[in-house]
Amino acid sequence: MKKVAVLIFAIVAFAQLSLAQETKYQLSSHILDITTGKPATDVKITLSKKDNKDNWIKVDEKNTDSNGRIKDFLKQDGKDNTGIYKLTFHTSPYFKSLGYKSFYPFIEVVFELVDNEHYHVPITLSPFGYSTYRGN
Repeated sequence: MKKVAVLIFAIVAFAQLSLAQETKYQLSSHILDITTGKPATDVKITLSKKDNKDNWIKVDEKNTDSNGRIKDFLKQDGKDNTGIYKLTFHTSPYFKSLGYKSFYPFIEVVFELVDNEHYHVPITLSPFGYSTYRGN
């Protein structure tokens, strides 16, 4: 019985340690192509932050995964990430790969992080239009 209790304690302790070490991110994005009804995969998204001189500084750049998502912008490591940001969705190469012409070679979405909460900034996309909102 003691061995079982020790084993259960070890499993619970390991699980808590694993969860405590999980890296969290403050910003995520998602692209849904409403032309196809599917996620837009392998689309480059650039994250930039506005500095105190009104210049845009590139913070990160990633491509969407097979679900059209990027889940890991702005690591939450105790640093203050508040400020004005811009996501640039590089849509032209995506539409060219599908054989479509697009009115928008890229889409810029500017938003402000005012606290340390998680922000999700998705877009729905077609070759001639897009929409965005603050998701969760």
